[in-house]
Amino acid sequence: MKRGRPPAKKSMGFQMEENSDTKKKKERNEERHEEQCRSGKQPKRVAAWPSIKEASKASTVAPKEEKPKIRELAAIAVTRVSADDVPPSRKLLDFMFHGADGNPLPIEASEVTEVFISSIIIPSDGLENETERGVRCKKFAKIQSWAISLYDEDSPVIWISTMAAEYRCMRPNRTYRKFFDHLLEKAWVCLKVQKTLRGSKDDILDMPLNELIAKVIRSLRGNECFAKRPAGRDFVISLGEFIYEQLIKLDKASGNGRVKLETVPGLISLQEECKSQMECMKPGSPQTEEGKDIKLAQDSNEKLARLLQDEEDRRNMRRQGTRQPAMIRNKFCFETDLPEITAEYPSPGYYKARDNEMDEEFYNSETDETDELPRRILQSWALYDSNSRFVSIEKLPMKTWMDSDVPVFGSGCMTKDDGSCCCTNVDPAQDDVFPVFLSAVKEWAVEFNSMTISISIRTDASWYKLGKPARQYAPWYEPVLRVARLVEHVIKLIKKQSRASRLTFSDATKEVAELEKDNPAYISSSVKAVEQYMVVHGQMILKLFAEYPERMIRQCPFVSGLRHKMEEKLQTKQTMRNKVKVHKEASLKQNAGMVPMLSKREKLMQATTTRMINRIWKDYYSRNFPEETREGDDHGLIEEELEEEDEEKDILAVEDKASRRCSLTASASNSSRSEIKWEGKAIKQKGSHKALYKCALVRGVLITIGGAVIVTADDSERVPTMVLVEYMFEKRDGLKMGHGRILLKGSQTVLENAANEREVFLTNDCMEFELRDVRESVVVNVRSMPWGYEHRKKQAHAEKIDRAKAEERKKKGLPLEFYCKSFYCPEKGAFVALPVESLGLGTGACSACKIRETQRENFQISSSKTSFIYRKIRYKVNDFVYARPQHFNEDKKNHKTCKYGRNVGLKAYVVCQLLGIEVPAKCTKIAQESAKLRVRRFYRPDDVSKSKSYSSDIREVYYSEDILSIPVGVIEGKCEVRKKSDLPELEFLVIVDHVFFCQYSYDPVKGSLNQLPAHVKLTFQTRKAADKNKLRNNKRKAKCGGIGRKARLASLDIFAGCGGLSEGLQQSGVSFTKWAIENDMQAGEAFRLNHPETQMFVDDCNIILSAIMQKCGDADDCISTSEGKRFAANLDKEKLSNLPLPGQVDFIYGGPPCQGFTSMNRFNQSPWSKGQREMLLTFLSFAEYFRPRFFLLENVKNFVSFNKGSTFRLTIASLLEMGYQVRFGILEAGAYGVSQSRKRAFVWAASPEETLPEWPEPMHAFACRGLKISLTADSFYVAMKSTIRGAPLRSLTVKDTIGDLPPVGNGASLLSMDYRSDPVSCFQTKVRGTMTTLKDHISKEMNELNLIRCKRVPKRPGADWRCLPKKRVKLSNGQTEDLIPRWMINTAKRNNQWKGLLGRLDWQGNFPTVITDPQPLGKVGTWFHPEQDRILTVRECARSQGFPDSYKFSGNIQDKHKQIGNAVPPPLAYALGRKLKEAVDKKQSSI
Repeated sequence: MKRGRPPAKKSMGFQMEENSDTKKKKERNEERHEEQCRSGKQPKRVAAWPSIKEASKASTVAPKEEKPKIRELAAIAVTRVSADDVPPSRKLLDFMFHGADGNPLPIEASEVTEVFISSIIIPSDGLENETERGVRCKKFAKIQSWAISLYDEDSPVIWISTMAAEYRCMRPNRTYRKFFDHLLEKAWVCLKVQKTLRGSKDDILDMPLNELIAKVIRSLRGNECFAKRPAGRDFVISLGEFIYEQLIKLDKASGNGRVKLETVPGLISLQEECKSQMECMKPGSPQTEEGKDIKLAQDSNEKLARLLQDEEDRRNMRRQGTRQPAMIRNKFCFETDLPEITAEYPSPGYYKARDNEMDEEFYNSETDETDELPRRILQSWALYDSNSRFVSIEKLPMKTWMDSDVPVFGSGCMTKDDGSCCCTNVDPAQDDVFPVFLSAVKEWAVEFNSMTISISIRTDASWYKLGKPARQYAPWYEPVLRVARLVEHVIKLIKKQSRASRLTFSDATKEVAELEKDNPAYISSSVKAVEQYMVVHGQMILKLFAEYPERMIRQCPFVSGLRHKMEEKLQTKQTMRNKVKVHKEASLKQNAGMVPMLSKREKLMQATTTRMINRIWKDYYSRNFPEETREGDDHGLIEEELEEEDEEKDILAVEDKASRRCSLTASASNSSRSEIKWEGKAIKQKGSHKALYKCALVRGVLITIGGAVIVTADDSERVPTMVLVEYMFEKRDGLKMGHGRILLKGSQTVLENAANEREVFLTNDCMEFELRDVRESVVVNVRSMPWGYEHRKKQAHAEKIDRAKAEERKKKGLPLEFYCKSFYCPEKGAFVALPVESLGLGTGACSACKIRETQRENFQISSSKTSFIYRKIRYKVNDFVYARPQHFNEDKKNHKTCKYGRNVGLKAYVVCQLLGIEVPAKCTKIAQESAKLRVRRFYRPDDVSKSKSYSSDIREVYYSEDILSIPVGVIEGKCEVRKKSDLPELEFLVIVDHVFFCQYSYDPVKGSLNQLPAHVKLTFQTRKAADKNKLRNNKRKAKCGGIGRKARLASLDIFAGCGGLSEGLQQSGVSFTKWAIENDMQAGEAFRLNHPETQMFVDDCNIILSAIMQKCGDADDCISTSEGKRFAANLDKEKLSNLPLPGQVDFIYGGPPCQGFTSMNRFNQSPWSKGQREMLLTFLSFAEYFRPRFFLLENVKNFVSFNKGSTFRLTIASLLEMGYQVRFGILEAGAYGVSQSRKRAFVWAASPEETLPEWPEPMHAFACRGLKISLTADSFYVAMKSTIRGAPLRSLTVKDTIGDLPPVGNGASLLSMDYRSDPVSCFQTKVRGTMTTLKDHISKEMNELNLIRCKRVPKRPGADWRCLPKKRVKLSNGQTEDLIPRWMINTAKRNNQWKGLLGRLDWQGNFPTVITDPQPLGKVGTWFHPEQDRILTVRECARSQGFPDSYKFSGNIQDKHKQIGNAVPPPLAYALGRKLKEAVDKKQSSI
């Protein structure tokens, strides 16, 4: 797809008003410009875009703008990509629009005041992440005009124009995003109104205002611009005048004979409604203080004020919470989860979903308001919890504002509510019956009609009147009906009385006890039993009475008497403020005598933690979510008692006499306020011309080298900066200066509010400052503590005293004393050990300055012109180098990619041999831009043909006679080309060496391969004989049972699964998995099969941690439940004797269950998922207690952003508190040797005595998007270099991975078979290894309808449900079904056409993310084999994850899919292990 400005024929634009002096002239030129666009004389423009030429005639450039204009023209020249770039068109990244004072302004303000641009200008073909191709310019031009255009993808694009060029706005600066997001919201609403009104090209749909607004709001559902604040009716109305003006201008600009929008009643009504709303907001109505202060004297000022007020109102609206009114906060709700109720229900039952059930969102309503939700009937229904276990309706909340103890979901057959009886049976095969599953049920309501009671439930999408329940659920509904019949009878008794007040609660119980057994309302003949029944079912009885239409019934003495009885029985709990959460199981009758299929989930227990982890997480939630902390403990945290000791009291007593932090501001005495003088003599250092000093007296306060100060300039608006003083000196003019490293508070780092308020971090940023700008001195203690488990208790005791001391200082009003123990590297996503030995030396040198100087040296050429340095790498003539493939492509265009085959078209680097360096003659200083490299190109098999690429070694290259001249900037690194016999042996499936081999030559003109000619003499790089012998010895050791097991890190794998992480790490040679913990029996068995030497504990990790701490005598430091302690005490002796102990474990790694974080889980707010998230605390507690040398955490990408990033930040804060160095990042497994898109978050931790591992270099070209981690409001970190523009190797394809496997049918169940063919690709050869028999090539069996659909999906790339014919098919049972599900057709437009559902894989593409249960109609629906009519087999999924064919899985087919879907790809683990091995070897070599 061609990038740039949108085509005129397929675009629409919304033009804002110009200044009054140019408005008429621009309107006269719009028609002429439109004709030019259609004739192709100028680049295609949006429909209402003003002419740049006319704008330039109507404007003058003031002298003060000459420099900005020159800067803009220079940036345009640098980013020019073609000669026909007239008028210039560029893109803006990291942009901000602001006034002359630098304050941000909305773009609309350019119509009434001067608005300037600060941004990175990149070429028109640049991508969002290609900032290196751009030029950063500050305040380089004024905005002349702006417009909104519609792209082919149906999304608005913002364009601005200056006097010199047109710019497309790509990505705003973080600080400006709030302004730009608001503009995008308005643009999206305009777009949707226009599309809603224009049903076709020539017709306009006439509809009422309410219908128009409802359809617009519906069309905006799912739009990422409205994710945080959904578009509502008030928001659309507030934009009425804006929408009207833009659509009218669009009609005028189009200039054709279509029906005009200005006559549409709905649009006119929208404008009038907006005007009436604005009338209410004029002076006299409530406004913010900022709005009141703005003078509305002139029209331009009034418009600017309105824009600023609009932004302020929008901000306030986002800040508003969902506070409940006082009358609601004082309500009561009543506990229902009682043994008496439980006894009435049957044994636990589980809901089995229908095959064709769809989410209710597919049939969503047009509005979001609860009162306007559609009403439907639900037949054959059932209610269940997140474990699919049946739940009574009594578990639902009484009102919308009340919280349910357990989220309740539902399923059933949905029909329209036509007013007919809903108690009839329905046929799911009927056209008007839709099997659905519901989102969380929010409330339930009761309707009384002629003494007939009907019950309805509400979700976020609809109200559902309940008809007949499903047969399996009927026993669960019967107790509810029994209560309803009882209430019906009591209401009849009340109505029989002359006054309702005459029937009390005791009277009613007596009346009910006297009923005959055949009466529907009969409970018991015992008055006490009836009373007990009413009390335990009181919540539902009160609910029914509260919904009754007559006030006399609602407030009768029976109700107050029942409430009083319930309070006496302690069955009440006050909601919102005094609510106390009770951790109980999700559903009723939990411990009945049966073992359900999800019994493992019933064993979930609260996290076992150490006191440190408990304190860190509890303190965070008590600070930031005090209400949640008071209400209950969602994180399994138990309050830690702080024991005061005599030693602490003594220290605190001494603290009263401690010196306060010295203030250098107004508190200083008049005599010393202006004095700044040196203390001591000047020091002269070699190589330095500065007079250096160690101490200075600034206004009476002593400043020393190595101390910390707060620096701020009186005339500066910058935030005061904390600086660690490196050295001080005096300039020739007598100005006294200091130079220091900047210290950041934790809140200024990625930790944000999870940081300790007293901890600061050293950075690589430094600054020079005048000593007169020093505001105050601060105390910063540099901490360096001994490392190891043996020091843990002593450190905990010291930290306890330190916290108590800090708290005492705070109470007395003393200033904070800070401490620093880590070095923060945001550009590397890491906190590393503090370089204590190089701090505060006072030598006149700064290590931060040295680092920046080395970074500036980007290009340097030798005097002999035979070598050069580029990006810190030295290149010599005859070296082999990588070059970007885009430079060699004839079209030089980005390839359009699709969702699951998006790597089609991506290229690996071009391997070249450097033959010479060409430089201009008579050039004294050679710049990078003027130098050229003469290279010989080597071709790859994929340059020849697809079949050649498939059958050849991925490391093979072909010699050619192509000699080219390329710029230095396309070089991406060095590599080697050897003889095939000198290739390094692949130890695993992953290629980590930059080594290729060549044995053929290639003629690109003839397309022929030939043997290397005899006269060709390549400068091959060969290995020495000693290296070959060393490799042979290593192979021999590997075959004899592992290389140097003692030299490896003794490792503990927690949440081990089937062992993907352990497999890759062990293959890398860095670790030996000595112990493993896994709670799932089948996954644990699979781990044992593949790692028989590992001590596997198939048990809950909470129990294991509790047992270890008890065994070591640290039970007082273990915070666990009584259940966990009991299980730990009952472990058998063999397990206890084999438990790992502190001091024995070098490396702990694992992936805490991701189901609590992943967006793939629709129950991720359920108690089960919350419990899964608690496992993270247990995992961190293992690290805190064992203190291993290294620690690795793996989880889904969403782990970083879950809960607004607080979980991720707390994890890092916990590791830093332990004393670890920490590195964090997101990696894409597809770039490390698997043919699968799988993004995973990782957190490395290393002790301060170790080297923190780096991230592995991506080796395969793969579309790696979405890998950013937000650091602060305006910065982010990406751990992995993008490979979209190339990588050392091409991406692996589906064919590379599974192309050699024999064909099988739907539901194939043969566990073992022959391969039937030889491997073809390099990956296939390696993945087979020595296997002669293929295992687990078995496929899930699809039902008849899905199998028919699969057979009808064409066997071509990108084929999915959209390729199916719209017709019904007859099944073997005689029923007819739609080949394309109706919900797909009805909801495709708002769900990206459901791309990939019922999809077929592309041989040349990659796999989607492998999940635990591949389904053709699931969220990841591309699971059909490229050529066979079936779902992918277990072995094919395993290969897509990088498991060798020898790897074994356990259990049934569902268990095996689950083990594979939950695993870390072994090749990715291998790449991580290699970097860990480099870190370990680096330390050993330095000893």
